[in-house]
Amino acid sequence: MFSFLLPKYVKQGRQFVKDARKILDYKRDLWEPEAVQKFEQEIQALEAGCKERDAQQVEAAAKALNAQCVALLPKVEDMAWRENCEVFLVAIVVALAVRTFFLQPFTIPTGSMQPTLNGILGYPTTEEPPNALVRLWDFAIHGRSWVNVVARDDESIASLDEVSWLLFFTYTRIDTSKGNTYWIHEPRDVVTGKLGLTSILDYKRGQPIIRGYVETGDHVFVDKMSYQFRPPRRGEVFVFNTERLPTGDPGRRHSSSEPNDPADFDLPEVARLADRRGIKFDMSAPSQFYIKRLAGLPGDELRVDSPRLYANGKLAEGKPFERVMSAQNGYRGYGFGRSDFLLPILRASDDPYSVPPNHYFAMGDNSYNSSDSRDWGPVPQQNIMGRGLFVYWPFGPHWGFIQ
Repeated sequence: MFSFLLPKYVKQGRQFVKDARKILDYKRDLWEPEAVQKFEQEIQALEAGCKERDAQQVEAAAKALNAQCVALLPKVEDMAWRENCEVFLVAIVVALAVRTFFLQPFTIPTGSMQPTLNGILGYPTTEEPPNALVRLWDFAIHGRSWVNVVARDDESIASLDEVSWLLFFTYTRIDTSKGNTYWIHEPRDVVTGKLGLTSILDYKRGQPIIRGYVETGDHVFVDKMSYQFRPPRRGEVFVFNTERLPTGDPGRRHSSSEPNDPADFDLPEVARLADRRGIKFDMSAPSQFYIKRLAGLPGDELRVDSPRLYANGKLAEGKPFERVMSAQNGYRGYGFGRSDFLLPILRASDDPYSVPPNHYFAMGDNSYNSSDSRDWGPVPQQNIMGRGLFVYWPFGPHWGFIQ
């Protein structure tokens, strides 16, 4: 009861006895009867020393019992490596379990949710990049990567190609008229669209071909547990996959008389219509993950009267919608669906839309630059991955819980 008052050697001896008895229980059927008997005798000797509180007897019995353990138990080679590998494998299993069932990291790829969440941003500059320490700090805190390519000769750009390496790293390769090759660790659309690189200019030796910096999109944790216990709520930021959603460029046309039943969407017919209109639409493209604002629940009637969004005859309620409809601080309000898509949804103020059962209507906060449910229809419930929970990097104004 008052074991904490016992001498240290007694407590250590008792623990050794306890561990030795476990070993004996594990190995009893594998050892010879003589070895089992000898091992039990050494345990009893150590127990007696602890009972008598004889420090010399405890020390001697412990050494003898330890010698028996060394003699009877096989030596494990490379124990340190084995233990490190076990720890590493356990860490991987735990990380995969967390990713699968609880939290999954996700990167914002586009600007459809700006200014709530940032996609990849690029800023061309005229100044040279700062020193290495400043660049390292910029990347760690702001997710900022600097680009600086200077012409080696009097030359012009011959080709721009996007190259992937090891399925994880994407580069833009620049080949010039003088046979020089330059590499930029960014996708081609970022180099041309964000940093403004064009292939129509001639460059002098020492002149910058491209100079500026790129800020990575917000990295968020997606909560995959909440929707297992409750349905999604209007106004939440949610992530879903695009399986069976024609999110290329065409939108969809319905094949039946009821325009709100997505089960009847004829995707092959959509592809044929898109082809006749010269719109690229690849039905075989792999599913992607999108992040949007949940604007409509099953059964909701939605209507856009730009810059306002109405749900069931009333202005959409909640601070996220109020921010967008205020058309302030970077927000522009809600816009109509694009006329170049095949599926007519919310294209005019007198064009309401009813969300079908088991489907959810997704809209980007950057409504005028967002491809969402106005273009390719509502999101089936089975496509929903989880709720956007927390921006964990970079450490900018968006860091923290997503509103």
